[in-house]
Amino acid sequence: MIATELINSMIPPLKITDDAHKAIVWMEEFRCNHLPVVHEGQLLGFISEEIILESNDIEKPLSDFQLIGKECVVSGETFFYDILKVASENKLHIVGVLDEARAYAGVITVQDVLTSFAQTAAVQMQGGILVLSMDLIDYSLAEIARLVEENNAKIIGSTMVEDPMDKGKIKLTLKINQVDLTRIVATLDRFSYKVIGKYQTAEVEGNEKERLDMLMRYLNI
Repeated sequence: MIATELINSMIPPLKITDDAHKAIVWMEEFRCNHLPVVHEGQLLGFISEEIILESNDIEKPLSDFQLIGKECVVSGETFFYDILKVASENKLHIVGVLDEARAYAGVITVQDVLTSFAQTAAVQMQGGILVLSMDLIDYSLAEIARLVEENNAKIIGSTMVEDPMDKGKIKLTLKINQVDLTRIVATLDRFSYKVIGKYQTAEVEGNEKERLDMLMRYLNI
């Protein structure tokens, strides 16, 4: 999934001549706390409900406000992992999308990204999940995939994060198209891979909201 496929066409941009009252009304209508402000095809930044309330003047034009998140933008070809990264770095739940000419093309909300991710085959397909811990220097997804496939299984999704307790280590999460992971775990153990977690799809799906909440906390936004 890339940015152009995730643009939320329901969220309109505001103009600098619009007043704060219009921004508040639109935020309530579209159920969001931030809206993009665009002038002559260029994204100037985002206006937030908090900024408006602090000004205590809903008649002011948006040109009189100090906007935020001007750098919270991605290109249309940006992959969804990087969209989440940009949102996290800017501590916003909304990201602007620019076309090849750097003109405003639309916005994406973090919820849009998470919803689309939840609909991918890696999430929807039945299977199991393994979490491995290893030194970054030892990481080879091709080698791990080979060991998994020796047990007539396939890796249908993977994510990797740096271990916050040890910068030289990573945690690798694998979604595998088998529920019974016993033989795969035994094979990985035989090749000195440390499995620190094993879950079945049913358990993960039952805690979908909790997982999304954890992801939001992890992103720190």
